[in-house]
Amino acid sequence: MAINYQELGLVNTRDMFKKAMAGKYAVPAYNFNNLEQLQAIINGCGQSGSPVILQVSSGARKYANPTLLRNMGKGAVEMARESGYTIPIALHLDHGDSLDLCISCIENGFSSVMIDGSHLPYEENIRLTKEVVDYAHKHEITVEGELGVLAGIEDDVVAAKSVYTQPDDVEDFVTKTGVDSLAISIGTSHGAFKFKPEQCSLNEKGLLVPPPLRFDILEEIEKRIPGFSIVLHGSSSVLPEYVDIINKNGGSLKAAVGIPEEQLRKAAKSAVCKINIDSDGRLVITAIIRKVLKEKPAEFDPRKYLGPARDELTRMIIKKNERVLGSAGKY
Repeated sequence: MAINYQELGLVNTRDMFKKAMAGKYAVPAYNFNNLEQLQAIINGCGQSGSPVILQVSSGARKYANPTLLRNMGKGAVEMARESGYTIPIALHLDHGDSLDLCISCIENGFSSVMIDGSHLPYEENIRLTKEVVDYAHKHEITVEGELGVLAGIEDDVVAAKSVYTQPDDVEDFVTKTGVDSLAISIGTSHGAFKFKPEQCSLNEKGLLVPPPLRFDILEEIEKRIPGFSIVLHGSSSVLPEYVDIINKNGGSLKAAVGIPEEQLRKAAKSAVCKINIDSDGRLVITAIIRKVLKEKPAEFDPRKYLGPARDELTRMIIKKNERVLGSAGKY
């Protein structure tokens, strides 16, 4: 039996993006895989007064179980309301790769889906994306498409190198598909190892700094499709403090480099109204778990290491919303 997202108390992304565009900020799309990450996202966005997109990859959906995941989404909304948070919450499929997967998510209460045909020939990407849009819009579900390819690894999404979005294609793609938002490639990438050391320079603190984002491409895309909602994937900053904690407590994340926060803040003031963050959440959770278990090697109660990890992730999310995305207080 199909479940409509409105029955779960969720919203689609249409009004979220309209307000973000007008307010010059980006709505955070935080990926989650488990209870603690979900709690942290709701608490972090609730405490900072930020709208939020709960983002789930196909891999995370398999991991959590579709039925349980749907009820986690419902529980997240109810938790927010009981905590006094009145923030809008969307549940979004990240990197859907087929019409069948998108339909399954829509029937299980998702309020937004992404269909990623960026690896396909251009006309095939248009055909697949339009199929999803035609089905989704009948159910008031918003759809994100993608043009261009991001390098890196994220769950089932793997690409050896980036292919920048071509501004000449965007108007044609948006018109023919009817998508509500468009993910573009301007230099971000998936995973914690977004750039090789030889691609980076050293700043005054001795940290690796990646090449700047291609804001020239973004500006040209804005000219071609003015007022249209743009999305950035692969936008974790791979925060050095958490990489250090991991490495000091038995980990090995050498040369992990992310997107500088000041560049993301600049992007959030443009037509970019959704910024995806996954790896930073994983790093925070891993860092604190490693730290607690090294300091307390006899600990075996998961609550004693997952709880602190959840609380630290909440703090990180509040900082992201306030300092990077500009979404705090925008509910």
